Amino acid sequence: MLTKAVDLRSDTVTKPSEAMRAAMAAADVDDDVLGSDPTAHRFETEMARMMGKEAALFVPSGTMANLVSALVHCDTRGSEVILGDNSHMHIYENGGMSTIGGVHPRTVRNNPDGTMDIDKIVAAIRHPNGLCYPTTRLICLENTQGNCGGKCLSVEYTDKVGEVAKTHGLKLHIDGARIFNASVALGVPVDRLVRAADSVSVCLSKGLGAPVGSVIVGSKAFIEKAKILRKTLGGGMRQVGVLCAAAHVGVRDNVGMLADDHRRAKVLADGLKKIKQLTVDLTSVETNMVYFDITDPLISPGKLCQVLEQRNVLAMAISSKSVRLVTHYQISDSDVQHALTCIEEAVEEILLGNGKSKHLTNGVTANSYGN
Repeated sequence: MLTKAVDLRSDTVTKPSEAMRAAMAAADVDDDVLGSDPTAHRFETEMARMMGKEAALFVPSGTMANLVSALVHCDTRGSEVILGDNSHMHIYENGGMSTIGGVHPRTVRNNPDGTMDIDKIVAAIRHPNGLCYPTTRLICLENTQGNCGGKCLSVEYTDKVGEVAKTHGLKLHIDGARIFNASVALGVPVDRLVRAADSVSVCLSKGLGAPVGSVIVGSKAFIEKAKILRKTLGGGMRQVGVLCAAAHVGVRDNVGMLADDHRRAKVLADGLKKIKQLTVDLTSVETNMVYFDITDPLISPGKLCQVLEQRNVLAMAISSKSVRLVTHYQISDSDVQHALTCIEEAVEEILLGNGKSKHLTNGVTANSYGN
């Protein structure tokens, strides 16, 4: 029996590696609000170079990164942003654009692959001479698209949306919380993947494993404005090089491990598909996320996650029938096999507790699943 928890709730749950802790302890720091922290400056310069943009800014969270970006681009109250109806910015960020910035969201339906139809984006654009409407100033994409299962937006699609933005005098922001996952999965350099974007937010505490933070990248003029808004929102921090040092290790060490996260997610999906009471679309697993549905009415996602937690496996119920599992660099091949075994046992325990007989998994045990 494994003694540690196999935590598959999210890739946000990673703990700092020993290399990160050592880098934090040794970081050369100063006051970043005064522009004097050398470690923060080096890290921001490196991230800007890596993303193919002029400048970068470290911020405490992805939510702040997206909010700051939207407010820089939409610096007139009554502006409008076009974004996916199932996007993180629209659903999970407390409506900050509206409540803080007076920016109106106009949603376009996300397709199952995470895209929005180009013609629907164009149709959603409002022209500035409309007396009754807010003025469209920004289009937002999310890559990978989390609520659609960690789907990757292709460089071709992103370029097309960028061309729409340019044609209509708009800006394009990419919520790139997991942009490195998309880059690795697609085999496209990350700077090429975001070339069409005017700004990109990159989360450092998800797949890259850093304890805290995101970066925003864009033009020098954009970042200068973003720096003012970061301060306004309370995100200006002093010896932030301590955090940037850990983030640097995450970028240096963990980007190369993302392909293993994706491979392990596919192993998870393959194993789950062999359990009769569960269903998963294997073709939907493109990166490090696995969504599966429970088909037996006697099993609820909440109950399954509760029983799994008793076995030291942590998962996240996301609806009345669905559960999400997310791999990350602190999940090993043996952790995946252990999780599959525990999921099979949890299903059996719940069904037996409801008086249902055994023979639950088509005669295949989780221990027999290969890589």
